[in-house]
Amino acid sequence: MFRCGIDYPRCRWILPLLLLFAIIFDIIAIAAQSGWVEDENARTHYASMWRQCRGRSDQWECKSLMEFPWAQAVAALMIIGLIILIIAFIISFVALCCSLNIPLLPVVGSFLILAVIIQIIALIIYPVKFNELIYEGYYDYTWAYGFGWGATILMLGCGILFCCLPHYDDELSGMAKTKYIYTSA
Repeated sequence: MFRCGIDYPRCRWILPLLLLFAIIFDIIAIAAQSGWVEDENARTHYASMWRQCRGRSDQWECKSLMEFPWAQAVAALMIIGLIILIIAFIISFVALCCSLNIPLLPVVGSFLILAVIIQIIALIIYPVKFNELIYEGYYDYTWAYGFGWGATILMLGCGILFCCLPHYDDELSGMAKTKYIYTSA
């Protein structure tokens, strides 16, 4: 029978692996050159976190969004969130994969919750301010923006798990007594 839990070394890699996926998703969202916003089928207008482009066919005129304070704030918040996520990943790797260091788990959870708050602010500011800047019809928030939300959701789930794990200290270290449902009279 396959058993899994934090006191088994093969299972300690799961949460740091999820954080690694969140880092990859965040890097994709931040580095994408298009894919945050598109008009219908990206025919005349598309934008990333860094710039927006207008045009038709092969003639696109691109302008930086970094001239707007809200775009600078979004970029700064996303990058700060990524840095905090990387720090949390390193601490979680040390806490779970090198040795079972349970007191570090709430620290990781706190870092992740902070990164979630920062990135949610950035991911909400962007569409609100972009829609104020450009209101010319229907726009879709597409794949790169979705990767930003995916990273944030992964961080939220891992943050909750890291905050809850220390409450099960005996179970994690393998010191808990077995609890039986049936007892003899």
